[in-house]
Amino acid sequence: MMKKYRLMPMGLLAGAMIGLDQLTKNLVVRNMEIGESIQVIDGFLRLTSHRNSGAAWGMFQGQMLFFYVVTVAVVAMLIYIYKKEAKNNLLMQLALTMLLAGAIGNFIDRVLFQEVVDFIDVLIFGYDFPIFNVADSALTVGVILMLIEFFFMGRSDDNEQNNSRA
Repeated sequence: MMKKYRLMPMGLLAGAMIGLDQLTKNLVVRNMEIGESIQVIDGFLRLTSHRNSGAAWGMFQGQMLFFYVVTVAVVAMLIYIYKKEAKNNLLMQLALTMLLAGAIGNFIDRVLFQEVVDFIDVLIFGYDFPIFNVADSALTVGVILMLIEFFFMGRSDDNEQNNSRA
């Protein structure tokens, strides 16, 4: 019973992230022409309707079969890791949940439209960062949380165990 309780909040978070991703993409598709841009914060943030049939930075354009196979494999791997490694680790659960939500959010677009809807257009210190979406943001946050877990949080217990054995 306890395992189901622990999974529920992460399932709700993943569902909320996927829902927000799909809602924002739907708003862009319904209300903006491809290429149309709306200034939100002058010199920093625009909403720009863009479609991407590839991965980050436009890599692997049009390789939908590749994305289907990779996404299914990644989702299966993330679920396995969640069940095996994240039982009592909230940071790992959050990281894996964000990765799952991001992967599923973009997967939905690829299955339905054979492209991903992107719309967040940021200018950072004069660099026009590639246009992205909520799912991409979830993936990025998930990776950052995973790196924090691996490099800063999870190692102290391992080091203490190794030192006590010496």
